[in-house]
Amino acid sequence: MLNVPPQAFPAPGSQQRVAAGGRTKVPLKPGRSLMDWIRLTKSGKDLTGLKGRLIEVTEDELAKHNKKEDCWICIRGLVYNVTPYMEYHPGGEDELMKAAGTDGTDLFEQVHRWVNYESMLKECLVGRMAFKPIAAPKDISSTLPEEKKQLNGMLSEREVLGASARDTTPSYDWFQTDDLITVVIYTKQKGMNAELVIVDCQDKRLRGEIILDDHSYLVEVDLDHEVQDDFAVNIAEKVGKVEIILKKKDRIQWKMLGLPLESHNTLIRCTERGLFYRKCKLISKTEVTHDTKLFCFMLPKSTHLQVPIGQHLYLKQIIAGTEVVKPYTPLLPFLPLGFKEPFCQDGAPRIYLMIKIYSCGLFTQALDHLQIGDDISVSNPEGNFKKSQVEALEDLFLLAAGTGFTPMVKLLNFALTKVDCLRYVH
Repeated sequence: MLNVPPQAFPAPGSQQRVAAGGRTKVPLKPGRSLMDWIRLTKSGKDLTGLKGRLIEVTEDELAKHNKKEDCWICIRGLVYNVTPYMEYHPGGEDELMKAAGTDGTDLFEQVHRWVNYESMLKECLVGRMAFKPIAAPKDISSTLPEEKKQLNGMLSEREVLGASARDTTPSYDWFQTDDLITVVIYTKQKGMNAELVIVDCQDKRLRGEIILDDHSYLVEVDLDHEVQDDFAVNIAEKVGKVEIILKKKDRIQWKMLGLPLESHNTLIRCTERGLFYRKCKLISKTEVTHDTKLFCFMLPKSTHLQVPIGQHLYLKQIIAGTEVVKPYTPLLPFLPLGFKEPFCQDGAPRIYLMIKIYSCGLFTQALDHLQIGDDISVSNPEGNFKKSQVEALEDLFLLAAGTGFTPMVKLLNFALTKVDCLRYVH
């Protein structure tokens, strides 16, 4: 039987949400909604207590501000006075107090990585953290004779590790014909599939991301010349080779693929990569119940993206000048009886989201006011659920409340159609 922990699926579409680590939302007092917080930040009130000054904060100074009535938190090197935000925080005051007077970056990454805190807390910025310089460790190898270095492996180990890293780290190459540019990524991992490859090519900028377990390999360049919107992605699963085939706009010889961007040719943990968004167009909105609607968004022709089972996306909107982000889980479109898939000439991929519209929900109200043809920013997929968790099951038990049902839809379909050893689904 599969026991799915709360953090495996973020119960998208619901105002009551369990986040990573089991954190739940708490009821807020009247007048403490997100919109109320946005109004407060734009009121001109001094929320830092420093009258507009930015200061450098030492560890000792940060530690002094560790009470509810005086709470500073450091996130990614920036210090914020979150005292005025206490009553507006959906996770409650106690959640913020876990990081009071300390560096809360790790806690933030676990629970709120997708939140644009710079926008939400910009009026609470106290200043930058003053970090103590760290002395470089003494190189003990320099004090040893050459034969000892060889004996202890200090030289050969570095050479071996370097060779090992070269053998397993992905790499890329490119070549061209009169009409095409082909970028080849050698992942050096078997079992590569379309869900692990995310490609965007917009305004001459090519971004190809490969998901390798909990790591992300990125090819990101400003292309030498313009290409057409549509492209092809070929994947050789057994050898782990990925080809991105671009169509030239002009039949000219390229001297280089393009200028590498900051994160080009890097392999880092997915949690360190940061979310990437592209604009998706709303092409249909179907009423499911009196307060729930099925939204269909069309991906750009210049995007290759598939959402794995058990993973979610983030939608981003600018509301009253503030960037607001919410997670939702895509589902299969045929839940409503008599559903007719919206016609689309170019056959572009679509994302279906079933969302409950809350009368006092800032984000869902803005969503509901989107017109057909309007754009919204949609992120890359995220989540730690793996199909392997259900592929060998005989009994499957799914428990969901309200719109927390949405993450179960694709999982249920996968279990019933792909898991051969399954006997019972509850």
